[in-house]
Amino acid sequence: MISAVTFALIVLVVIVIFYSSVRILREYERGVVFTLGRYTGTKGPGFFLLVPIVQQMVRVDLRIIVNDVPPQDVISHDNVSVKVNAVIYFRIVDAERSVIQVRDFMEATSQLAQTTLRSVLGKHDLDEMLAERDKLNHDIQEVLDRQTDAWGIKVSNVEIKRIDLDESMIRAIARQAEAERSRRAKIINAEGEQQAAAKLVEAAKILAPVPQAMQLRYLAALFDISSERSSTIVFPFPVDLVQTWMQRWQGATS
Repeated sequence: MISAVTFALIVLVVIVIFYSSVRILREYERGVVFTLGRYTGTKGPGFFLLVPIVQQMVRVDLRIIVNDVPPQDVISHDNVSVKVNAVIYFRIVDAERSVIQVRDFMEATSQLAQTTLRSVLGKHDLDEMLAERDKLNHDIQEVLDRQTDAWGIKVSNVEIKRIDLDESMIRAIARQAEAERSRRAKIINAEGEQQAAAKLVEAAKILAPVPQAMQLRYLAALFDISSERSSTIVFPFPVDLVQTWMQRWQGATS
């Protein structure tokens, strides 16, 4: 008969074997199973058993991973040196390839993001980096997604966080912005003068055929002058009135 000690040892061994073979994976996890070193399938989520010693499992998380890309020195297309850092969002869509095709997908994706950031931004001018971030984010995301597809990774989004410039470049951009504002102010002022001149020409065309209207405008101008608090008053003298007097004087002397 089997002694109590032997029976207890057998039960303990069975419990240990059963415990070592049990695997429970959450909804967002998958298990890549290898049997004697060869890939034999992907398990999960839920409860399943592995053959101890014969089978091993690598646990893979399918949730979105956020990776902060450290600041990179980038030389823009117009030879401006800037520091750029970004953040990438990616997730594993094929657990098998993420384990078999690459040793460390986190490190591989991070290094690829750094080199891609320098490569893509180096093709653009500084003004494009500052004004077209959405387009640059999309370009970087497309390049990363295309290259990580072989690893079973999907890059869902890329966001450029900061673009740092040196002090001399910041001052140059400030001077450029000030010059641009001054140029726009001059253009607006010139357009205003042009519109005012056009309106004056229209008013002159309306008043010229009617001498009485010109006289009323002359009296209105005198009224405006009289309302000013000044010790010196200049009276406008109509040119057409001078011409009339000159014609009369010439007729009297002839």
